[in-house]
Amino acid sequence: MALEDAAKQMDMAFTREDLKGPSYELTFGGATSFLRRKYTKDLTGVDIAVTGVPFDQAVTNRPGTRLGPRAIREASALQAPDAPYGWDFDVLSEFAIADYGDLAFDYGHVSQFPAALTAHIKTILDAGAASVVLGGDHYISFPILKAYAEKYGPISLLQFDAHTDTWADDDMDRIDHGTMFYKAVKSGIVDPATSVQVGIRTTNEDTMGVNIIDAREVHEKGPQATVAKIKEILGDRPCYLTFDIDALDPAFAPGTGTPVWGGLTAAQTSIMLRDLAGINIMGGDVVEVSPPFDTTGATAIAGAHVATEILSLLGHRMRTA
Repeated sequence: MALEDAAKQMDMAFTREDLKGPSYELTFGGATSFLRRKYTKDLTGVDIAVTGVPFDQAVTNRPGTRLGPRAIREASALQAPDAPYGWDFDVLSEFAIADYGDLAFDYGHVSQFPAALTAHIKTILDAGAASVVLGGDHYISFPILKAYAEKYGPISLLQFDAHTDTWADDDMDRIDHGTMFYKAVKSGIVDPATSVQVGIRTTNEDTMGVNIIDAREVHEKGPQATVAKIKEILGDRPCYLTFDIDALDPAFAPGTGTPVWGGLTAAQTSIMLRDLAGINIMGGDVVEVSPPFDTTGATAIAGAHVATEILSLLGHRMRTA
């Protein structure tokens, strides 16, 4: 495909025949799957499945993250159809990437949601694919991690966030976006000694043994030193990357449920995500994009770029495995 194909191609999310390669179509038109990938429920031959989880039950103060997956997909259409910038390979051309659509669940039975999400991710993993999840409030990472831990054993967590989300909560059935990593460590699905949280800037006395690189350290020591420290902590263990969009300063991502000043910049984040190439990443998510609180769309744009970097990190791991 070439640029002139934009004159005759449209709705490639439904009309494209394969799962690889760029999609040249009008940025302001067409079906907005993530990065114009093919929408399909057939996981045969899929390397990476992008899926949305429009769940919004427990965001502090600002609801609306159920609209995040839709907004991130729409924002992804603004990205150039060429290879993601800064990488020495094109994940979109080398790997079969599909948009697996959204998780279906009964919003009237919230207690059934976690098991439904774990089963959804397990279906992807059992098919031999990795998942990149568009959220949704941050609680969704807990059911996702259950599926990953079932396959890989206790997994290392790489979390970009303003909050540790390890506030004490021993009711494992309680759905809360600020306690799920306490539960993940407590239940043994996350190994805290080889896990790290980056960008933290809220007080929590008990971090459950997870390593912390707070926002000030990132600002003072810079992205490269931060990445070196992250890689030292993770080692070569299988890891899961979760990116709460409020890791970014509200100047770059105002549309989030829990904005906190003094956060990471978009430039710092882009450097760190690309320099993380080589980590043993198995999957990832980007969460808490709340479009109603950002009429500019900047937060969704940031979320789309983060998800693209996670795709490239997964592709880098797959091609060097």
